[in-house]
Amino acid sequence: MTRTLEADYLVVGAGAMGMAFCDAVIDHSDARMVLVDRRHGVGGHWLEAYPFVRLHQSSAFYGVASTLLGGGKLQESGPEAGLQERATQSEITAYYARALDRMVQSGRLEFFPNSDHVGDRTVVSRISGDRFEVPASCRIVNAHYLAPSIPAEKPAPFDVGDGARVLPVNDLARLDEAPSEYVVVGSGKTATDACIWLLARGVDPDTICWVRPREPWMFNRARVQPDPAIFIDLAADIMQAAASARTVEDLFLRMEDADVMMRIDRSLAPTMAKAPTLAKWELDQLRTLENVVRRGHIEAAERGRLRFADGSVGVADDAIVVHCAADGLKYPPLVPVWRPDVITLQPIRSGFPAFGAAIIGYVEATRPHDDEKNRLCPPSNYGNSMTDWARMVFRGTRATMSFSAEPDIKAWADGVALNPSRVPAGYPASPVLDDARERLATHTPSGMSRLAELGAPTDMQ
Repeated sequence: MTRTLEADYLVVGAGAMGMAFCDAVIDHSDARMVLVDRRHGVGGHWLEAYPFVRLHQSSAFYGVASTLLGGGKLQESGPEAGLQERATQSEITAYYARALDRMVQSGRLEFFPNSDHVGDRTVVSRISGDRFEVPASCRIVNAHYLAPSIPAEKPAPFDVGDGARVLPVNDLARLDEAPSEYVVVGSGKTATDACIWLLARGVDPDTICWVRPREPWMFNRARVQPDPAIFIDLAADIMQAAASARTVEDLFLRMEDADVMMRIDRSLAPTMAKAPTLAKWELDQLRTLENVVRRGHIEAAERGRLRFADGSVGVADDAIVVHCAADGLKYPPLVPVWRPDVITLQPIRSGFPAFGAAIIGYVEATRPHDDEKNRLCPPSNYGNSMTDWARMVFRGTRATMSFSAEPDIKAWADGVALNPSRVPAGYPASPVLDDARERLATHTPSGMSRLAELGAPTDMQ
């Protein structure tokens, strides 16, 4: 028998974006919501992430609008003293569990874990087999359109030969015996985390082989902070660099000169621009790794050997190959957030998906017409290549200008820590902030024009 649930929204996916959307709708409407997820709890991929993971960005920029993650505390010791704290996996999952409790206690949200939306407005439990449905008036919210792939849930994207020891990054923390060599596979944040963790555990840099198919650009973490003077200064530097850039490669070199972007090897030109944040102390550590293989993607890991399209590289017979090569961020086609059959959560303010989902929730709760909602919240892509990154910043800035022109949205966003560009009430005036604002106003028109040219998609205008 199928039970009917009374709901205005069926939200499919209880990760960061689904939770941020639900939180904002509950706080700004009297709507009833059903939230479903295939996992056993809320928090999305954080429930399965490697145990030594931390947010790469400041805690304040992550979570739901109603509740500040981490309390806005600064780190008091260590190499990042003075920077905003970055939550651990356990802190993030506990935070989301508390956020869920708050929503459930409101009486307007029901959560169905270990469940799938199978279509036809029907939800099926993976555990009991029970079936639920929502009425035709209930809007479906796709909160997993951009759900990341992670090594714990996705096999290595290469063949594994007999005798080869290939482990997802999660299993590094569970080893019983050290190998004579570690082979870290991947170019992104997960791979850098694995390398930093191994070095922190006393592993000799010479026993780490890093297979890095692409060279990455990364944000300087000290510049991406929830302090208006710091963040607006960052935005001004980006727009100033864009305004003068001759090519997209020149844009990134100018941002490097401005201490915005960093690369591991300054003798090589990166092509990857997912641009997570990295601290300078981490950069220094990564530069101690000299055994870097730059031959593209692995085709097969065999005992004592890695095979590539153009040949092979020898490794120790007992080497552990650390799989950090899941594709992480997704790049499906952008679609209107609001369509007749579904609301599809996507980034709005570039680089900050939790804020994007929260603002979609606020706009959904406060605006009656989908055309107006789509005008206020055009979606933005994630960065991958440098061209993608320029496109992302253009779209995200354009969207910010759109929703910020609405007085109620601006007032709400200025009170939400998820919003990186907010200036909260009572923030003290300073010459640094005044200068950053003036430079941002001066360079944004020409910077946006140049970003449109550098990004060059057919739908930029």
